[in-house]
This record gives sequence, C-alpha cells and structure tokens, in this order.
Amino acid sequence: MIREPAVAGSFYSGDAIQLKRDIEDFSIKGCEKQPVLGIISPHAGYIYSGRVAGNLYSRIEIPNTVVILAPNHTGYGVPYSVWPDGSWNTPLGNVKVDEEVVEELVQASDLIKKDKEAHFSEHAAEVQIPFIQYFNPSVKIVVIVISSGDIINLKDIGKNLSRVLQKLRPDALVVASSDMTHYESQTSANRKDKIAIHEILSLNESNLYYEVYSKHITMCGIYPTIAMLVCSKDRGAKNAELVRYETSGDITGDYNQVVGYAGIMIS
Repeated sequence: MIREPAVAGSFYSGDAIQLKRDIEDFSIKGCEKQPVLGIISPHAGYIYSGRVAGNLYSRIEIPNTVVILAPNHTGYGVPYSVWPDGSWNTPLGNVKVDEEVVEELVQASDLIKKDKEAHFSEHAAEVQIPFIQYFNPSVKIVVIVISSGDIINLKDIGKNLSRVLQKLRPDALVVASSDMTHYESQTSANRKDKIAIHEILSLNESNLYYEVYSKHITMCGIYPTIAMLVCSKDRGAKNAELVRYETSGDITGDYNQVVGYAGIMIS
C-alpha cells in the first residue's frame, strides 16, 4: 500500500521542482558530512522550521535505512504504531518501507504493532521524508508513531530497536521528530528549550523526561526523543551536537507566541 502525502501543499510545497529548491535553500552548501546514529529534527511547516531541518540534514550522511520516530498528533491508532509495508509518496517520488526491519521489530517487541490508522493524517513523520530522500534517493524508511509516554516502555522500544538495527542495519539513522516549546514568549521558549537541549546534549533521557514534565516544557516529540536517545546510546553513541536552534519568531518577527525548533545530531 502507498501512503499518500497528507500535508504536501500546506506544510511544504506540493510541486517537486519548488520543493527541491526549498530544500536546497534551507541546506548548508558544501559542508562536510558525517555519519550519525540519531537526530532530532523539527516538523513544522517548512517556512518556519525548514532552515533548522535543512541545516541538520545537510550535515549528515543519510544511510540506506532511516527509522523515523514521530509523536501522535491525531489520537488515532495503537500506542506504538509501525507502518507495515509498501511505500510513502511525496512530491519527490515514492520511498519504500524497509519491510525486513519492520518484521524483525514486531517480532522483537511486544509493544510495536503494525497499524496504519496512526499514520494517515500524521504530519510529524511525513515532513522529514522529502529531506531524507533528497539527500539519498535510494533510502528505505521505517516509520513508528508513538502516543504513549510510559518511560519504561519507551526505553524498551529504544533497546529493541537498537538490537534490530545492530543485527540488520548497523549504519541506520534514527530520527526523532520533535518541535520544542509551543506558543510562549521568545524569552520563555528560549529558557525552557535551553534546559531540554542541555539534557539531550548530555544524553540523559531520564533527566530530560523529568525536566520536560516538571517544568512544563511543551516538547511534542519527547517520547520519540527518549526512545531515540536510548537506542543511540545502546548502539554506542557518546556525543551530541546542536546544529541550529531557532523559533518561529525568528522567521515571522512575532516574539509573543513562538514555537521552538532544534536540530541535534547524536553520534
């Protein structure tokens, strides 16, 4: 089955030529690329978060398998939902699902279930795909939408994903799709996001979880980020780097109600 785009023409251009131009404009030209185990990339409309995402993706080598972990904004589907088969369509073409990894994942984890309902209208994974396929047209993807915040389960997901990738796709990239603080002043968003980013750069998923909830940081992709950090550390990650941080206010000039965006590499 082909998963057709839900937000082409709204979150990003529905025209292939314009979409390529936009990605090129958001990217860093001629920069040195490096292999990484995980990243955090924003998922707003490209006009707002495209520069952060483009700067991030242009810095890394995109391997032939990318796992995208996304939050659930729609409320549909099972708590840990993996798209089972076929491909995802964007204006840049179809991207095949790595079905071998999907099968191994559902065998390895009692939590991850094959499910399409969580995916049909969810934008958080979809907006990552044009960047990924632009930099590696041969890529295959695995897309998991997460709606449950049980930290024990999230760590279990991360460890099982690590085991599957080490067995089948040792060079795979895991993307945690997340925006940062939502609809607060620039000053408040900067302050709160600095706290969350510090814990991410420290590779401390437990402290991140605590700080996000205790300080009411509205980081929508906290669950995917927890799983990605656990997976990356289990695969040997030792370092993290903030590539770029901005808010919607830096684009619009309205600093009263902003959303924060961070691009972070884990290696």
